[in-house]
Amino acid sequence: MSQDKNKKRITARERMQEAKRVEQQAAKRRQRIVVTVSAVAVLALVGGVAFAISSASDKNDKSSAAAALVVPANTSGPDGTVITYGKADAPHTMAIYEDFRCPVCKHFEAANGETVKKLTEDGQIKVEFHLAAFLDKNLGGKGSRTALAAIGAALNEGVDQFKAFHDVLYANQPDEREDGFGDVNHLLDLAGQVPGLKTDAFVKAVTDKTYAPWAAKVSDAFNDSGVTGTPTVKVDGKQITLFAGNAVVSPDQFTAQVKQAAGLQ
Repeated sequence: MSQDKNKKRITARERMQEAKRVEQQAAKRRQRIVVTVSAVAVLALVGGVAFAISSASDKNDKSSAAAALVVPANTSGPDGTVITYGKADAPHTMAIYEDFRCPVCKHFEAANGETVKKLTEDGQIKVEFHLAAFLDKNLGGKGSRTALAAIGAALNEGVDQFKAFHDVLYANQPDEREDGFGDVNHLLDLAGQVPGLKTDAFVKAVTDKTYAPWAAKVSDAFNDSGVTGTPTVKVDGKQITLFAGNAVVSPDQFTAQVKQAAGLQ
């Protein structure tokens, strides 16, 4: 009997040691991920993670930096790092900061992506997208950068194609711990959901990673912006609240905030 008890104690101790080892490994994977305080309540609702930029700047890989910079059409700002959606001369600007691997960005887009689009329709507000790739640095892999380069190829085809592909990427976002967007063939498959996007030029640009150096510039511009987390939305420089309690703000709440910040109500 005593031997059985000893075996049980040894087994229990081994289970505890194994659990501790697994947790230590998980902690190492998470150590560069900074969870924003504002998103803690959101985790229970959406099962995602809101990410802030780690203290280490996400400088992109040398191969991208060494290649020739090709800037897609329909861009603005230094090195074409700003993507404008809507009427270019609209008097008010909604700046959206996102990373294609950020799961909370996906939840924001699911809740208010269509609202963002509608707010541009009367020509009073334009959207400026500032896209990031810092989650590649935090989580490992290259999905954010590869998706961003593919977005450049879509943008070169047209702003509407960019927005449609942007929405498809968020609708089909892989788990943030996976690197699904790191596969160009998967991105090309997703591009097939956007009518007319998969031209020969688009496929070649994605396959050849033509816009990888541009994606590096876009990512660096985000890192230098002073924005500390994604998603972030500002209207004429005023930050918009994206979460209320345990939920993403409703389209009506989001619209009211945007119009108030722009002085349109």
